[in-house]
Parts: sequence; structure tokens; C-alpha cells
Amino acid sequence: MTILPLSYLPSVEWFAHALRGDCLVDLGEHFVKRSERNRARILAADGPMTLTAQVAHADRPRQPMPTVRLDYSKRWQHQHWGALVASYKASPYFDHYAPALEPFYRREGAFATLAEWNLALVETLCGLLRIPPPALSESYVEAAAGDVDLRPRHSEGPAFRAEPYVQVFCDRQPFAANLSVIDLLFAEGPAAVSILRRSLP
Repeated sequence: MTILPLSYLPSVEWFAHALRGDCLVDLGEHFVKRSERNRARILAADGPMTLTAQVAHADRPRQPMPTVRLDYSKRWQHQHWGALVASYKASPYFDHYAPALEPFYRREGAFATLAEWNLALVETLCGLLRIPPPALSESYVEAAAGDVDLRPRHSEGPAFRAEPYVQVFCDRQPFAANLSVIDLLFAEGPAAVSILRRSLP
């Protein structure tokens, strides 16, 4: 079994495991600051860029993921959508997939918690990729011998092979591996699933 964190716009590696199956998303773990729980990496004109969903009381220790609330006092949704448009509007499939994602960045306050936001985005991305969403666990998942645990502060999983694809700024930048899956989706469209399938041994 592979244990996945509930991440914001998860990475190509995250979705490669989800596609392979036998995965469980751990909703019962504690929030980890400066992690993929509320951070996603995209490709901007000058290189990889991190988008951070703002959360309230991020410094509280051992905060269960389902209780972490989004902080709408800063216009981070607007900033994120502006960054996504600036980065990917020239990519081949942006116009095809953007309408499914834009509402997440236009409805301020629609999601109370980070977990609700992340889960809705994961379900949308799975729908766009046409893959079944992974199973969820409401309680903390203890990794057993032989499990692959991709939560931060845990062991690494099997070797992830980032298969190169044509990224939007390939004329000026080297290939940036393992960004958010939206980078792959906007670049490759329906072919993204084949790349995900070839990315794990």
C-alpha cells in the first residue's frame, strides 16, 4: 500500500502512485508546515514557483489536518489564479482544463478548511485525468512493513522517474521535474496519463 498526504495541487509523483492504485490518502495526520499540504510547485517564466494556500494558526503544534482552516484575509486565491494564467495560458491544454479549476480561485470562503479545499481539487484533477480518486482514511494511518509512505518525515518511496515532456517554457529553461500535476496536464492533456504510468518502476 502507498500512503499519500492530502496535498494542494499534488505532484506528478503523487498522481503516478494514485494511478497505480492500492493508495490511501491520510486525512488523520497532523498538519506539517512548509510542506505540500498547502504548497504547490508550478513553472513560471523564470523557473519553478511555489504557491502557498494561506492557513490560520499555522504555528499551532500537532494540528490535525481536518481542523486547519483557510485564511482568506489575504487574496491568495486571486494571486494563485493570476500566477496560473500567467504561467500556463500559452500551454496547449490550458483553455480546455482551466474552466474546471478557475472556480476554486473565484469563490472566496467556499471552503472552510484546507482539507476540504485539497480534497475537492484532488477529486477535480482525478476527473480531468479520468482516473479513480484514491481511498481516504479519516484516522491516522500507521505504515506497515512493505508500505510506501510518501508523507513528509517518512521514508522515500520507490524510485520516481520523471519522464520529460514539453513544458511551456522549454525554449528558455531546462526540464523541471515533479511539479504539480497541472503542469503535466496543461502540457500533455489526455496523454498525461501515459506519462504518469511510465513514471514509476
